[in-house]
Amino acid sequence: MYLFLDAHLDWFYILNPTDLHDLSLRAIEAHGNDTAAVVAFITSELSEKLPGGYINLDEEWIFNNAGGAMGAMYIIHASITEYLIIFGTAVGTEGHTGRHTADDYFHILVGTQLAYTPGSYVPEVYPQGSVHHLHRGTVKQYKMESACFALEYARGWIPPMLGFGFADGLTSTLDVPTLWRMTWVTLREMVSNLARGKL
Repeated sequence: MYLFLDAHLDWFYILNPTDLHDLSLRAIEAHGNDTAAVVAFITSELSEKLPGGYINLDEEWIFNNAGGAMGAMYIIHASITEYLIIFGTAVGTEGHTGRHTADDYFHILVGTQLAYTPGSYVPEVYPQGSVHHLHRGTVKQYKMESACFALEYARGWIPPMLGFGFADGLTSTLDVPTLWRMTWVTLREMVSNLARGKL
């Protein structure tokens, strides 16, 4: 069953990286470095294109510690096969991407992200308007210098990724209120989307 579903994940997607990149570029063109306006532009258009509650319009910002990096996220959509969040920080961060069961597309809305893979002597540089695609099963070091925010889209199997998102909170920060809030919002969105028939 898993192999069958894994081969047909496209059946379950309601978002795609090409359209999200186009949307990100149009939001940046319209609002430049006004990150709040860029985010509002993105969520407003997505809610119009995907009515019925698939898009969370409540900007519930939650701290996220994962792979040694710290930032904050706003969960726009979460389901079994996709998630879409705004992730970033106003002060910079650095860490491990994690090795995931989904492809991850990091659409840079403001600032610059650097990435590194072993054996390279120069960083990968992702400026505003670019996309950093972390392929399923691969891993990198990344750094967001100073203020950097991105529209992050993952497609594949999302539940196995959650352990990475919780590990630092359970073993390092011990920030139970933040862990609880992240768990509640994630499960609320996943369950509500399942109730709509969205895997």
